[in-house]
Amino acid sequence: MAEVIRMPKMSDTMEEGVIAAWLKKVGDEVKPGDILAEVETDKATMELESYEEGVLLHIGVKEKDAVPVNGIIAVIGEKGESYEDLLEESSNGSAEPEESDSSETKEEAKQEEPAQTSEKIDTSGIEATVITMPKMSDTMEEGTISAWLKKVGDDVKSGDILAEVETDKATMELESYEDGNLLYIGVEAGNAVPVDGVIAVIGEKGADYETLLKAQAASNTSESKASTQPEPAKEEKKKEEAPKKEAEPKASAPSSSSDERIKASPLAKKMAEEKGIDISRVSGSGEGGRVIKRDIENYVPATAASASSEAASPAVLGQESFREENVSQMRKVIAKRLAESKFTAPHFYLTMEINMDKAIAARKSMNEIAPVKISFNDMVIKAAAAALRQHPKVNSSWLGDKIRYNDHIHIGMAVAVEEGLLVPVIRFADSKSLSQISNEAKSLGGKAKNKELQPKDWEGNTFTISNLGMFGIDEFTAIINPPDACILAVGGIKETVIVENGEMKVGNVMKVTLSCDHRVVDGAVGSAFLLTLKSLLEDPVRILI
Repeated sequence: MAEVIRMPKMSDTMEEGVIAAWLKKVGDEVKPGDILAEVETDKATMELESYEEGVLLHIGVKEKDAVPVNGIIAVIGEKGESYEDLLEESSNGSAEPEESDSSETKEEAKQEEPAQTSEKIDTSGIEATVITMPKMSDTMEEGTISAWLKKVGDDVKSGDILAEVETDKATMELESYEDGNLLYIGVEAGNAVPVDGVIAVIGEKGADYETLLKAQAASNTSESKASTQPEPAKEEKKKEEAPKKEAEPKASAPSSSSDERIKASPLAKKMAEEKGIDISRVSGSGEGGRVIKRDIENYVPATAASASSEAASPAVLGQESFREENVSQMRKVIAKRLAESKFTAPHFYLTMEINMDKAIAARKSMNEIAPVKISFNDMVIKAAAAALRQHPKVNSSWLGDKIRYNDHIHIGMAVAVEEGLLVPVIRFADSKSLSQISNEAKSLGGKAKNKELQPKDWEGNTFTISNLGMFGIDEFTAIINPPDACILAVGGIKETVIVENGEMKVGNVMKVTLSCDHRVVDGAVGSAFLLTLKSLLEDPVRILI
């Protein structure tokens, strides 16, 4: 019996896949384990394996076309077997529920959006394709067009680079999967576009791309109408408020005359008249606020007081200024993810001092024969990986209704770049030598600063280390990097007085602080991890075992 082959979900964030290439054609025999096609997901190009045996009867998707997860892409069955009814049955399975309650919705659609149906019909004969902003990483919500490498009117082939796109983590190339002419560019260089937002149109020369764009936008007309309806009301409010604002200064203007009787002694009135003082401006110190002789003698006009203060303190010349910059995609995601972590995960912190005397001596000895220069950060990464192997509860993640305990150890290494922070991942750190860790850390750090990291370089961390020791920081606390349960903040090595065997001597001490998600890791578990880390760094030979 024929079997329908659907697009599988190849990653946790995958919503659709693009058939990069078919490796089998209609009529070919297929066995379980054979590779049917190469599928481009949001993270990588992967192989689509067959679990059925038979003949490839039908291919439902052309190369370079996208298919949503669970969409039909092929049929495998016996040679000559009829599959048309199976396809119709599979496609109608999702359509029937829509037809059952369509009587009311169709009438509403006709009343509210009569223009949309005609626009959708008009696109059938248009030989052009709308290019939208792809999701280039699992955290990407929008991308900024750094530069267009093609202009309107240029011929484009599949595989050509259309533009450079700045995501939240790197600047990546936007590749074309269409052949044709670049008819339209919808976003200028330097502007941001949300994922799935329209950025260009590719098709035949002279194709009616404007109608195609209208049809693309038609699905959002109901939302745009809802957002534009309150605007007239706002304008009316502004018009009503305008005359009120004009009337306010008139109402609040100070009055120079008053009908109220001024309480003052005859002598005070006479003295005020002789000195030319407006007695209504004098504050009375007599009974009931009555102005008396003393008040006139001590009265200092406001202008004179201000003039004397100005003369006493010379004016300081200066100009307030500032500048505002658009937030980069990287900074937006850093702000969002760390705010979610800080206000969602209940953090607690454990700090410990580590004597680094033996680590300093061991590093000096190792660097005499090592193929690459080993840093203290490399030693911390190796020691943390070894400690995680002994304390697997720290190497975990909170998933809401379950806790994931990772058997593999992938350590994220926080790297400061000009626009923020990136966390490339050293995979299987516990099974790598110090030289391998050092070499990989240098390579990933260079890629991060040059914006050359690929999604595989920053995904999959199970534990993160952030080191600010090189900046002279003694100790600090770090915010947990989701989905990890912990992050280790490493301070600098400081020469200080220590007590050993009851005697004071000079030693080199490094402070580390472990930030823990209390939903997953308890204080005793975190403390045990730090004790193991301390013992490994204070006797580095144990790291190599």
